[in-house]
Amino acid sequence: MNRKLLDLWVGFFVAIGIAALLFLALKVGNLSASNFLETYQLAAKFDNIGGLKVRGPVKSAGVVVGRVSEIRFDPKTYEAVVTLNIDARYQFPKDTFASILTSGLLGEQYIGLDAGGDEKMLKVGDLIAKTQSAVVLEKLISQFMFNKASDGPDKK
Repeated sequence: MNRKLLDLWVGFFVAIGIAALLFLALKVGNLSASNFLETYQLAAKFDNIGGLKVRGPVKSAGVVVGRVSEIRFDPKTYEAVVTLNIDARYQFPKDTFASILTSGLLGEQYIGLDAGGDEKMLKVGDLIAKTQSAVVLEKLISQFMFNKASDGPDKK
């Protein structure tokens, strides 16, 4: 094999390797081509968002239907206000329920949307009224420990 053909093949494989690394970096960073589709915004208020992050997935029936675009604190109600960018292909009823869930035991947190039965649909900028905050593992453990401590020692 002559030198020019060998250099061409090496360059070809290096270009494929760089493209693969770029693809993986975009996937890990939750940046993909789906972010460039037409979306509309919804908002939801939560008492506790746990470890939810911006660009976190919004799922319905296990399918990613959007992303978290902003998280801010409302000083009047002392709640976290989460802004969601929902893919325009998907419409949800007014009585949709939003909850913060975790993928697996220690996985990433995401917002799960459970569609209701209302005939009216959510519009751009609407607030999802029914929400459930994140389950914080530390709170559950401390409640369990407090309850066990208040029971006192076992008597036989």
